[in-house]
Amino acid sequence: MANNKTNGSDKAKADLAKQAAQASAKKQSQNQGGKKKGGLIAYLRGVRQEFRKVVWPTREELTTDTIVVIGCVVFFAVAFWLIDTGFLAALKGILGITLS
Repeated sequence: MANNKTNGSDKAKADLAKQAAQASAKKQSQNQGGKKKGGLIAYLRGVRQEFRKVVWPTREELTTDTIVVIGCVVFFAVAFWLIDTGFLAALKGILGITLS
């Protein structure tokens, strides 16, 4: 008895998925409007429209962000150098090797 209910709900889910796929395909074909490709001019117009939507940072924001990035790079460079130096010292101590 439970098997029939499960099969029915699975079939209903499959039907809904099929209908959603058909609706999506129909929307895509309508959006294309029968055109194959817009060409270079249409592409450049789209790029121009997208650039108009961009919120560009102010000079102060750009300066602050640049300083933060440079600070982080310096911090991590020094941190990795210290870790590397520590591992090298530990290996020299444990293995008794010398590096030229």
